[in-house]
Amino acid sequence: MGMFCYQCEQTARGTGCTVQGVCGKDETTAVLQDLLIHAAKGIAQYAHRARQLAAVDADVNQFTVEALFATITNVDFDPDRLYAILRRAAEIKDRAQRLYEDAAVKAGRPVETLSGPASWQPAKDIPGLVEQGRPLGILGRHQKWGDDIADLHDLVLFGLKGAAAYTDHAHVLGYDDDRLYAEFHRILDLLTQDEQNADKLLATALEVGKLNLGATELLDRANTSTYGHPEPTMVRVTPRKGKAILVSGHDLRDLALLLEQTKDKGINVYTHGEMLPTHGYPKLKAHKHLAGHYGTAWQNQQKEFPEFPGAILMTTNCIQKPRDSYKDRIFTTGLVAFPGVRHIGADKDFTPVIEAALAAPGYAADGARKAVGSPPDRSISVGFGHNAVMSVAGKLVDLVKAGKIRHFFLIGGCDGSKPDRNYYTEFARRVPKDSVILTLACGKFKFNRLDFGDIDGIPRLLDVGQCNDSYSAIQIASALAKAFDTDVNHLPLSLILSWYEQKAVAVLLTLLYLGIRNIRIGPSLPAFLTPNLVNILVDKFNLTPITTPEADLESILGS
Repeated sequence: MGMFCYQCEQTARGTGCTVQGVCGKDETTAVLQDLLIHAAKGIAQYAHRARQLAAVDADVNQFTVEALFATITNVDFDPDRLYAILRRAAEIKDRAQRLYEDAAVKAGRPVETLSGPASWQPAKDIPGLVEQGRPLGILGRHQKWGDDIADLHDLVLFGLKGAAAYTDHAHVLGYDDDRLYAEFHRILDLLTQDEQNADKLLATALEVGKLNLGATELLDRANTSTYGHPEPTMVRVTPRKGKAILVSGHDLRDLALLLEQTKDKGINVYTHGEMLPTHGYPKLKAHKHLAGHYGTAWQNQQKEFPEFPGAILMTTNCIQKPRDSYKDRIFTTGLVAFPGVRHIGADKDFTPVIEAALAAPGYAADGARKAVGSPPDRSISVGFGHNAVMSVAGKLVDLVKAGKIRHFFLIGGCDGSKPDRNYYTEFARRVPKDSVILTLACGKFKFNRLDFGDIDGIPRLLDVGQCNDSYSAIQIASALAKAFDTDVNHLPLSLILSWYEQKAVAVLLTLLYLGIRNIRIGPSLPAFLTPNLVNILVDKFNLTPITTPEADLESILGS
């Protein structure tokens, strides 16, 4: 079997990529990623059994989530790095096997001989690994179980990938919760079973939502404990004179370390994409050379990066194939990799990035040119996380009761290149002036250039943060529900979501786990959901595809 991938919203023809991913990954990369998932399942088979005997290994825990994270869309495009990760996966699997077998012997239990992924041993080279991986991907599951079961398996798997990303972000800040790792191993072990049941898999998908809720709560605690609670902040979108580094992705720690290493070097650091909300964190914005924001969302980087006159650092998922015009000054770190792009290792020594920035021209003067795609002559406001919004919750409630705020709209999620994503721009434009828009993730770039004004001093557009901050949005909704003595489903609140990759899948599963209904989602439904599964989600949760801004607003507001 060759390449087949349908894990992102922009998958070819809305069915699946078969020659090369729309994201840019080739067949070798895709198949190696399939094999890495197989290896992670094998690790989980042993780790799950070991944990039941009170045996836990931190390296096994962390490698499991790293393996899942590495296979998310737009993370690792480099077959050589995937080869190294697969070799490491074999070592970790052997380690997990010894952990389990030693624990079983110590407990006087019989030692199981495990088959399936647990029995995998790596081929010696990349071609051999590719041959191992070919039968282990999506098409193999469809042949084995049929479309409905295979798609439910992948709904669970893709949700696990998203939850793994959030868990890894927390881990790099020193925050771990073994209950989360236990669930990763338990659910991955479940996915190795030869017989699969639709009802059980659907229930497991909601369990992934619960797992992701725990992961995002842990990440929220990690971010705010380390860098302070975000506070309302205006972010400059025009450049400052001087040398420059652009940071994209999501990782707060990478930004913090880079800011420390560039201190007093005459280099200004700018954010890109989902790094915009970092300007709201007190300990990050205290660095005076965190100069502002440049550009828009991830899918525009091939247009925006050539115009940036400095070095570029990609910290997490979102990288696209670099163009030759900036390939010599873009760097990756963490799990991100692209062939031919220089990688900053685990020591986080950003000296090569700094040297590239010093060698580049930088900006000749303040405001020499507008940041590509940024609003003219104004700043962007960020920093409306749950701590900031809850501090004015009483005023929000009073404004609702006084009839000054009619409705809240959460318009959030991923951005992408499809023209029909302009729906979100038009929807935001049409939101009545007596309504407030909450937003998070990179979908905000469809409309955060617009001036929405305020209602009695409360901005009508409240930027909650990154996709990593979905827990913050849930906390805000929960606080409003408590204030109105109701539940989230009976608030004057509507969720209008856009999705692109697997972190968005995890967030959706969390919302469904919490029992939140009437979510509108787009721009298209996942290719990995059969019509039968879509009908189930519609019946159980009233999950609704977007239509047009006019029709959806009329349906929500009744006028």
